[in-house]
Amino acid sequence: MPMSSQFFPRAIYPEVKKHLSAKQITVITGMRRVGKTTLIKQLLSEITSTNKVYLDLQQINNRELFASKNFDDVLMHLKQAGLRATEKMYVALDEIQLYPEISGVMKYLYDTYDIKFIVTGSSSYYLKNLFSESLAGRKRIFELFPLNFGEYLTFRQVAWLQNNIDFAKMKFSAHEYERLRAYYAEYIEFGGFPEVTLMNGIDDKKSMLNDIISSYVNIDIKSLADFRDSGSIYNLIKMLAARVGTRLDNSKLSRLTGLSRITVANYVSLFEKTYLISLVQVHTHNVDREIVKAKKIYFADNGLVNILAEVGSGTKFENSIFNQLRQRGDVRYYALKNGQEIDFVLDRRIALETKETPTIDDETTLLALSKMAGIKEFRIIGRHAAPKYRNYIWGGDIK
Repeated sequence: MPMSSQFFPRAIYPEVKKHLSAKQITVITGMRRVGKTTLIKQLLSEITSTNKVYLDLQQINNRELFASKNFDDVLMHLKQAGLRATEKMYVALDEIQLYPEISGVMKYLYDTYDIKFIVTGSSSYYLKNLFSESLAGRKRIFELFPLNFGEYLTFRQVAWLQNNIDFAKMKFSAHEYERLRAYYAEYIEFGGFPEVTLMNGIDDKKSMLNDIISSYVNIDIKSLADFRDSGSIYNLIKMLAARVGTRLDNSKLSRLTGLSRITVANYVSLFEKTYLISLVQVHTHNVDREIVKAKKIYFADNGLVNILAEVGSGTKFENSIFNQLRQRGDVRYYALKNGQEIDFVLDRRIALETKETPTIDDETTLLALSKMAGIKEFRIIGRHAAPKYRNYIWGGDIK
């Protein structure tokens, strides 16, 4: 059962709240159940004006408000919903990807009336296409992901300190490690979906995660792709989960699933555009000619990985670190054809290697690879306390 129903602010919240005063459409996008609805409702509550309305487009009757080809009729429907056109109107629309025709009427109302739209959607592909032409220049998109570890601690009502964001200066703290390591272990195991985080029981957490992936396949993907066999989609997702942290091989996935290579590639692209996975590019520089170029795959949330596939603890840790890093900048990886690899390169300037229990030898190896990659800064990121080595960043300090 959930532990609390109160609102816990997300890291992105101040920036989104500030945008409420802008004329532009405020767009919040992200995967199913990451907290978009909670966020949009909280934003609406921050608006002091009473001339506002929240409409969930999962409800057919709300979609019908925008169905008329006469856009002035749409305004009439909004008035019937309680809005006054004589003053600034605030309209919050939840899950707009469910009604693709809405972009035209939004453009008309935006250009004609004093109206502020705050909208959510769960597909970056759909939203970018929706806004690319008809609403070009009229919006700002904010991406919402599952909780980072700092947000996770906030949801669990555990005090934490913002560590120095400069990786070069971050130091291992035995006190913080002992205080937070149990929470970090749970975060790595069950991920950062808000509802999952607020549940106490393991069975409840697993049930919610299963519901999230089932809804993702049967609702989100089904609404965006033409497919008849949801089982083949689910099997492909499971195979991708089992390959977290490895290089994507569509040909092998095609053989294993029985789907054509182009079909696999199209689905993988759709999974990325709907926030289920991330494909990480290789870091290159003009001297190195012996690198591999395949992208590596990571999942948006560790909890999903754990219910979809059996992966090692090191893989879980690496996937979690990727999601902790992705909100800090551009994440890539480095690998030579001889198999040597650097897990992550952040913003092309710092090499980061994940190790469950780091050693001085890991640092020596990373130093050599960093030189080959043309990167001056490097750090080891560890999960467990090392007995004789302290020159590393504890994963739980990346918040």
